[in-house]
Amino acid sequence: MSQIPPQVETLIDLMARLPGLGPRSARRVVLTLIQKRGKLMVPLAEAMAAVAREARECVQCGNIATATLCPICQSEKRATGQLCVVEDVADLWAMERGRAFSGRYHVLGGTLSALDSIGPEELGIPRLAERVRAEGITEVILALAATVDGQTTAHYIADALEGSGASVTSLAQGVPVGGELDYLDDGTITAALKARKAL
Repeated sequence: MSQIPPQVETLIDLMARLPGLGPRSARRVVLTLIQKRGKLMVPLAEAMAAVAREARECVQCGNIATATLCPICQSEKRATGQLCVVEDVADLWAMERGRAFSGRYHVLGGTLSALDSIGPEELGIPRLAERVRAEGITEVILALAATVDGQTTAHYIADALEGSGASVTSLAQGVPVGGELDYLDDGTITAALKARKAL
């Protein structure tokens, strides 16, 4: 019979499902939370409950928001005619950390992958093309991972936007082949954004 109370066991099992945490790490995290209940566990539980209640996907770009539109989409200052296309929200946040981009974003939610049955419809590429036309976007910056799937997606989007009137560029130097934006430092992201090139 387990010496761990079932409620604590359930919490450990749930924590172990998080990225970067295995069963041992989850046990250590849960023990720390229990030992620092007032300083850590209670505020964490309240913050998680608030996020569970209020967080949603921005209907325009796919960023995490607490309203229908995220602050970036609401800001008139961000209506520069530039639209940066990223794979996921972590990449959007990485771009924002660099403070080098002042336009708006579009989160795909993945990349094209025949093996995983992820096609253009699943990524909302037709919706992206419509957004580019409707908002009068002049430049679409493809900030996708330098992986085979990332580059396949970039070329597909470039083809889909042909004739839209928008120039299509991609991040250049600084992004290593096989690299992902969320793991790059701010200087690398800034350099890559400044050295973008046409596809």
